[in-house]
Amino acid sequence: MSAEFDRFTGTDKYIVSPELRDVVNVSIALGRPLLVKGEPGTGKTLLAHNIARGLGKKLLVWNIKSTTKASEGLYVYDTVQRLNDSRFGTGDVSDISNYIHLGQLGRSFDVDERVVLLIDEVDKADLEFPNDLLNELDEMRFHIPETDQTVAAKQRPIVVITSNSEKELPDAFLRRCVFHYIEFPEEKLMTDIVGVHYPDLEKKLLKEVLKRFYWLRQIEGFRKKPSTSELLDWIQALLAGGMSPDKVAKELPFAGALIKKEQDMEILDAALTRGGPAARMGLRSRY
Repeated sequence: MSAEFDRFTGTDKYIVSPELRDVVNVSIALGRPLLVKGEPGTGKTLLAHNIARGLGKKLLVWNIKSTTKASEGLYVYDTVQRLNDSRFGTGDVSDISNYIHLGQLGRSFDVDERVVLLIDEVDKADLEFPNDLLNELDEMRFHIPETDQTVAAKQRPIVVITSNSEKELPDAFLRRCVFHYIEFPEEKLMTDIVGVHYPDLEKKLLKEVLKRFYWLRQIEGFRKKPSTSELLDWIQALLAGGMSPDKVAKELPFAGALIKKEQDMEILDAALTRGGPAARMGLRSRY
């Protein structure tokens, strides 16, 4: 395997904090998976996309569901296709390798160039899923009994694993990862993030947008606080609607771009009502 050390510094589309930048590079240098947690909308999934973009690597994505099995990431033996070929006389059923299809983890081993592998939302699977990947992630190889073949990584992939903390991950799995929790961006970093997407945004409008946004995030009781992605959508809605900084300051136009749950909208209604007549005006245009 190559001892090459790729160094990630962020991209023009993804502003990375010094702490996150450093932990990505530690993960790459150690050859260990990077486990990333953080509240929804903090850019966990986008991180892998931008590591690939920043380093000029191909990205492979393994989206985890509640029914996903660890073995599916290695390979799948398509017995149904083999049976059909046997019945209808199509395909060479004598060669089992024709029916072995590598999964995304297996593909990340079986390529000549180093790739970035995203294992997205690992905590959606059952409790045994992370443990079932321990040896493969450690040894960077696995065996296919049907063909008596061993697939070993030609280049150690850069592995990014995301979790929304829906389930606790096993200690044995955690020991094999480099861990980072992405804190929600403070206003200074958020200003830089918005600047990447809206470089020509009026400064006064940006000031009022961020003031309203962080006020929203401080309201107690929200089931889902607005995230960075919602903020960017809100700004787009405000620009499309021709909203002025004064209107954003006095009201909360297009709040439906920020708040996505009915219970949270009711909490927002109460907060705006407590804010007095000027705040209540925004209720009529919140959608």
